[in-house]
Amino acid sequence: MGKRPRRQRAVCARISPRSSYLAPHSSFCCYEEDVWTAIARFLSGRSLVMLALTSKWFYRLMMDDSIWKFACLRDLQVPEPKKVSCKWISLYASAFDGSHSYMFRQQEKHIDWMRIGAFSLDSSQALLTERLSAVEIPEAGNMKKILKSGAYCLLKNIKTGIWIADLQLVRCPICDLSKCEGTMQTLDARHIELFLSEGYQDGTWEYQVAGARDIKGNTEAASGAIFDLKHLKDSSTSAIFDVKSWVGKPQDLQPKAKVTVHAVAVNTNLQKNEGLHLKYHVMRAGADGEIVSIRICQQLL
Repeated sequence: MGKRPRRQRAVCARISPRSSYLAPHSSFCCYEEDVWTAIARFLSGRSLVMLALTSKWFYRLMMDDSIWKFACLRDLQVPEPKKVSCKWISLYASAFDGSHSYMFRQQEKHIDWMRIGAFSLDSSQALLTERLSAVEIPEAGNMKKILKSGAYCLLKNIKTGIWIADLQLVRCPICDLSKCEGTMQTLDARHIELFLSEGYQDGTWEYQVAGARDIKGNTEAASGAIFDLKHLKDSSTSAIFDVKSWVGKPQDLQPKAKVTVHAVAVNTNLQKNEGLHLKYHVMRAGADGEIVSIRICQQLL
């Protein structure tokens, strides 16, 4: 009598994450939430999404907001903000998908861009300047005199939290200078929630000029910086004023940028020129709302 043919075992999806092919005495389960939560701390946003798509169990675990909060703060290298009004997965996508305001509203004027990084504004006041020399760090008690010089712009009622900074290169004329066929450098900073706001998406919020001036005569570099006024004297902020450590040699004409916990700056060394036209732009969340985006724009005269 011949052997009975072995019955083929059907391949089927696992019904429960707790069902296991392991022996009954084994205490290990590959679906331990604590294990995968720990692993998630080392995964990129793309990897988290790919893992979430493998099963309903992984989707539930990987879409937990705490995981995306950790990933966002880790990759942006910023401290935890006091509060956010959006889900962290949305904030992560907004921060890292490469979108920016010029491409969204002014594609025909946009040339190129470079991601600088993220920084925090937590005092609702920011100081803008095109000066980066360490000897010009302003004293808080001397603010009125400093602002009269025209080299600084003080902004109030800024939306606190995480800010994303990019360096943009756009076509002129974006300001009111006529017969200009050159390009303009822009330090473009925006609150992390800007792209998710209805007022931004429908075009209700517009940029307004907060200050402008001309720098006459040959200018060695086009520089711009944004500082949290509260942290102007912090040791980390002092790295911005250590210009020689990051701007490059005079013959290096490639744009350079520096970001710290509470400040960001850009610098591009220039060839011989006749000066710069400088403008500070801000976008508010409504007519009298908080400032949610800042631009420092510079172009050759």
